[in-house]
Amino acid sequence: MSGKKILKAPLRISVALLLFGMMARIMEWPFAAQVVIAGFFAIGILYSIRFWKKQTKLFIDYVKLVLIVFWTANGLFRMMDFEYTLVFQVITGVAFVTWFIMEGTAYFMDEDRRSKNSPLQIWWNIAMVMGTLSIIAGSLMKILQWEYASPLLSLGIIVVAMYILKDVFSTPEVKEEDATNEEFQV
Repeated sequence: MSGKKILKAPLRISVALLLFGMMARIMEWPFAAQVVIAGFFAIGILYSIRFWKKQTKLFIDYVKLVLIVFWTANGLFRMMDFEYTLVFQVITGVAFVTWFIMEGTAYFMDEDRRSKNSPLQIWWNIAMVMGTLSIIAGSLMKILQWEYASPLLSLGIIVVAMYILKDVFSTPEVKEEDATNEEFQV
């Protein structure tokens, strides 16, 4: 399944925006709700466009579309205090379980079912896990009103946002052909 995924950078920026908005909401900053709504809305729209521009659509692609659309709709409706978000949560849960059964961890492997992580990617993944744990611990500490909750939560969100955005601003590696090892025909 080769082919470049479209809207990859805008989607990653939208996810980072959503994370920032959630952190701002926990920290009770002004306009936090509007940032979260903008993040959910952008993710839903961009992923829908990405899906419709895809040439070949498999069942798993429809499952991912349902997962993203219902997850973002649930987030938008909850932010606007609409009722009946349970329907969206159930459909999101079913879509997630279906995706996990069909693709799950294979999503992170190449066609030969080997892990496609380099040592640098493994370190990035460790940072992602540590950032996620910092978000969880910081959130729990914030609920309990413990000291250092806000810095820990902020650190976790910054690390996860860096992980998400790491490919957005990096330049692609250019593989240079080694001209010195060419064979010449006489």
